[in-house]
Amino acid sequence: MRTLISILIANVLALSSINVMADSSPTNNDSQKIAELQRQLDAITDELEDMSSRVDKTERHTALDRINITGDFRTKVHSLHYQNVTWNPAMNVDFSDFGNKAMSGAFGLPTDENSPLGQMMAANPNLAQAFQSGQLQGVLPYVLAPKTIQDIDNDLFYTTRLRLDIKAKVWSNVSFSGRLSMYKNWGDSTGTQVFDSWRSFTMDGTNSGNTSGDWLRVERAYFDWRNIGGSQTYLSIGRRPSTYGPPSHYRENEKRGGTPSGHLVNFNFDGATLGYNLGEITGIEGQVVRFCYGQGFESQWGNGEMFGDIVTKDTHLGGFNIDAINDGNHFLQLTIFGAKDVNDGFKGTMAFPTQLAGIFAPTMYQDMQKFDNFNFVTRVQPSGVIGDMYLGGVGYAFESDEDFKVFGSLGWTRAEPNGNSGLFGGMLSDGVFEAELNNNGTEIIMVPKYAQDPSVKDGYGIYVGIQIPAPLGKFGLEYNYGSEYWTPFTQAQDDPIGSKLATRGHVGEAYYIFDINPRMFIKLAGLYYDYEYTGSGTPVGAPQKIDDVIAGTAFSMLPVVDTAYDINASLTVNF
Repeated sequence: MRTLISILIANVLALSSINVMADSSPTNNDSQKIAELQRQLDAITDELEDMSSRVDKTERHTALDRINITGDFRTKVHSLHYQNVTWNPAMNVDFSDFGNKAMSGAFGLPTDENSPLGQMMAANPNLAQAFQSGQLQGVLPYVLAPKTIQDIDNDLFYTTRLRLDIKAKVWSNVSFSGRLSMYKNWGDSTGTQVFDSWRSFTMDGTNSGNTSGDWLRVERAYFDWRNIGGSQTYLSIGRRPSTYGPPSHYRENEKRGGTPSGHLVNFNFDGATLGYNLGEITGIEGQVVRFCYGQGFESQWGNGEMFGDIVTKDTHLGGFNIDAINDGNHFLQLTIFGAKDVNDGFKGTMAFPTQLAGIFAPTMYQDMQKFDNFNFVTRVQPSGVIGDMYLGGVGYAFESDEDFKVFGSLGWTRAEPNGNSGLFGGMLSDGVFEAELNNNGTEIIMVPKYAQDPSVKDGYGIYVGIQIPAPLGKFGLEYNYGSEYWTPFTQAQDDPIGSKLATRGHVGEAYYIFDINPRMFIKLAGLYYDYEYTGSGTPVGAPQKIDDVIAGTAFSMLPVVDTAYDINASLTVNF
């Protein structure tokens, strides 16, 4: 548009020059003519500039019409209460192996106070006495710190969540979708938490569900290519919509947020989906079959691969997700998928707890005591592959035309360990440690060697709920239970105490939603957790009975919670 204006002005100036030059008898009127031409030129210029401004706005509006931005804003206050929080750390040590090495002189003489064995015995007199009396044989727990039990109350815990949904129509059968999210607790944008539970370890798959700071993250970014070649086939590639799937979206008071069952999967990952609208053939409304593939962990890039000592593998996910019925009133979904080469953790950052430094890094711990309010932030990565996992489930939901909703979901998980173990254990098994000398031969260290129980382990979970119309809104009740080995991928669920659907034990929830207007609501809710086994939300380490840990007959490297409850209120605005 600006080029057009320039051309028009140049033409006006050229015509003016020609008219002046054509007049062979210039008079005093020439100055008046030139002044008049200048006035006309200024008027034309102003008019063209106004036209340019209006055309530019139209062009920008047309371009921006291709992108639709919506979102939601939620502020929430929790009152969190934990009962019988118990820390009773220990490791399983092969004392038969330790005795054989000690007797062979591999660790030096026990009477030599300067030898690694002598130093260890002097620092652990009870261990020395038990060892000398022959009581240490076989694999036994080696207690690392005295047991502690306490109740913890966090009376006020505020959070803010902002999500921006981006949609764009690329072509008649191609579209792009994305979601940027910010989730933070008030007064903290460090993005790193002290590692006191698996919930506090933020990684690629859980960034959207853990408070991480005042910045936007790409939670979703993918394209959909529909009706490929005129068929009912579609392809989607990118960061997947794999959070808040059915039936977990009811408690969020929003439409279906993710493709897979929310009972089994609430976890961000990158991958692809190849789907087919089977309903066009069977005549069953909403029937869709999908094959999903993704990668949950990259083992080499960024892990120091150039040093050539990588022992982990890429974790690949694959399986089928089928909407058998989806007619607006009835919804039936079937899910089955597997995760191959699961490692004993993920890449991430955490603040190293002082308590674990006192156990595993005594030299560093001496300096940390001088700064008892400091925790160093470290990048962590897994130490090895611990096995494969499989998940499956069936879920059904009914929604009446009067907004009455009821649902039920049954989930199954299977762990197939390979016998490997890291610091916190193998797949649903504790590790067994053996004594070795450090690199310079001055200290005895305990190294995880193998998983204590490499057998296949099956778990199951149940999830049911009801939501009914009520004065000014709706009322809901939910209950879920997870067995000893229940291990779904729901760690991105943003429940502060921990993903309720990953709980090995019982969780009950009641909520009331007040609809202020069609795009704004207040939610009052309460959740009660009754844990039966440790390790909810992680495949690493053997689940221990909570009662046994409290009694001191079982151990856990991280603190465990007996019961807990979360009373919360939130205000959500959709825009």
